Amino acid sequence: MVKKALEALLKEDRVFPPAESFRRRANVSDPSVYDSAAKDRLKFWADLAGQLHWFKKWDRVLEWDLPYAKWFVGGTTNISFNCLDRHLAGPRRDKTAILWEGEPGDERRLTYVELHREVCRFANGLKLLGVQKGDRVTLYMPMVPELCVAMLSCARIGAVHSVVFGGFSAEALRDRINDSKSKIVVTADGGWRRGAVLPLKQFVDEALTGTPSVERVVVFKRSGSAVPMKKGRDLGWEELVGNQSDSCEAEPLDSEQMLYLLYTSGTTGKPKGIIHTTGGYMVGCYASTHWIFDLKEEDVYWCSADIGWVTGHSYVVYGPLLNGATVLMYEGAPNHPDNGRFWAIVEKYRVSVFYTAPTAIRSFMKWGDDFPGRHDLSSLRLLGSVGEPINPEAWIWYHQTIGGGRCPIVDTWWQTETGHILISPLPGITATKPGSATRPFPGIEADVVNDQGESADSGYLVIKSPWPGMLRGIYGDPERYREIYWSRFPNLYFTGDGCKRDKDGFFWLLGRVDDVLKVSGHRLSTMEIESALVDHPAVAEAAVIGKSHEIKENAVVAFVTLKGRAKATPELNQQLKEHVVKKIGSIARPDEILFTADLPKTRSGKIMRRLLRDIAEGRALGDTSTLADAGVVNSLKEKYEED
Repeated sequence: MVKKALEALLKEDRVFPPAESFRRRANVSDPSVYDSAAKDRLKFWADLAGQLHWFKKWDRVLEWDLPYAKWFVGGTTNISFNCLDRHLAGPRRDKTAILWEGEPGDERRLTYVELHREVCRFANGLKLLGVQKGDRVTLYMPMVPELCVAMLSCARIGAVHSVVFGGFSAEALRDRINDSKSKIVVTADGGWRRGAVLPLKQFVDEALTGTPSVERVVVFKRSGSAVPMKKGRDLGWEELVGNQSDSCEAEPLDSEQMLYLLYTSGTTGKPKGIIHTTGGYMVGCYASTHWIFDLKEEDVYWCSADIGWVTGHSYVVYGPLLNGATVLMYEGAPNHPDNGRFWAIVEKYRVSVFYTAPTAIRSFMKWGDDFPGRHDLSSLRLLGSVGEPINPEAWIWYHQTIGGGRCPIVDTWWQTETGHILISPLPGITATKPGSATRPFPGIEADVVNDQGESADSGYLVIKSPWPGMLRGIYGDPERYREIYWSRFPNLYFTGDGCKRDKDGFFWLLGRVDDVLKVSGHRLSTMEIESALVDHPAVAEAAVIGKSHEIKENAVVAFVTLKGRAKATPELNQQLKEHVVKKIGSIARPDEILFTADLPKTRSGKIMRRLLRDIAEGRALGDTSTLADAGVVNSLKEKYEED
């Protein structure tokens, strides 16, 4: 008998079918799309590609030389043209493309024709600086419309953008500039976050002490802070674009022309430059946005992710603009000036489609129902979740408190590497289950396999065949690409995530396999234990790790934050342990529970379980440079040592 790769113990039986009123208007409502896509995957993707503009049609849909794919081979297109020019001949010309609100409350609106004009001016400015097709341009900016402008400008002339999240340190920025050998850096004098200005230009100046490839720095004036400008290297955004023409023809680019590099953390400490190219990525973003978010002409769509992450690339910029949507952008924090800022924005702009992360949802739960209760959220008609598995109770809270019980939830699974969503409900078709990403998107072949690479009910999530937006490698490191993604299972893309599949064929993501606990011969998902803890009415958030144990191999240690009025008592500690036993079984009973005011998280909101393991094991803390608040982990360490 083959041992299971991962045991799945948490049960969830609630089902939410699409409302008939939603299904009738949905962009996709016929379940046969799954069968037709499976019957001829290449025709399915080619038909979707045909809805976009191509300067020259492709010769072959797919060329597959494992582990490298080429999509729409021989075709030429331009994603900037498809995001902008394609809409200008019709009524979308004067439609609002970007609705922007700064953290201090300032506002801007750009129509499609105005956004096109700004992109052309900046693209001409880049050409004046000597930027050519294939050159890398690093963008280190706050969440302002000019970041979208810079991305679309690079794409327009065939330059490769590398967006670095504005919360990263000077050292992290330097590493990414040097790895990409960027020629130009685009930044700002600062950006607003929780009432203070992040000094982005200062961090750029520090980073550029060791970046020989950089020739020029363009500085957008956002905060009004006085910043030093190095003569011969630095120039202002307005200085660059002031006299530029607002006409710039989009360059016909090969479908496999590199579109962008996006760096993701690697286990070795060296960031991985994920390569995405033009044609396939464009088709994947366009189709997934249209089908999953069900966008209509009248929608106001808000993805709350920062553009520094892949979610921002695909579902703030490219996917929505390819669909001619009105995109809302917000610069600042969700809790400034109070914990109701997001809901005030939803009410003010009548947001209808809202896409955010489970980490944010659990924070909203922790802050209480009062804040969303103060605002009119009746404009919402569809909700989305992204970034990590969402536990069932957070799903239910999101559905009831934010969606009023009327909004379908699209719980999406994908990665920086996949480019676009690969597993998600289709809101006009799928009967959703809280906590499940449901089914692979039509045209995507996903599977769950055991240690031997055989299909199983529980184990590892893999992708069996190429998809349009897949990464084309790691920049400058082809062997690392093969080793990370293609060596674990022959001919299969290894996602690194644990997964179970239920009797209906629905996929339930169990988190990174690095976060699996080995307890008395059983392999348990930390996500399931965390979900069981959060199911208790007193718990807002939980993080579970394994601590070395001489008998069981791993002892289960849980770090728990409580909701507003709940008190950390020995009685509650015992209640939570019994609650886990009730939900999962005695094998998952936590050995230790530590109550904490907060958890260590990255600036993108992911819990740093590695640091929690360091604390539990009494080790020196590892790298804390990517933490949003390094003080959290230091206070946790002190508290754990006291207990």
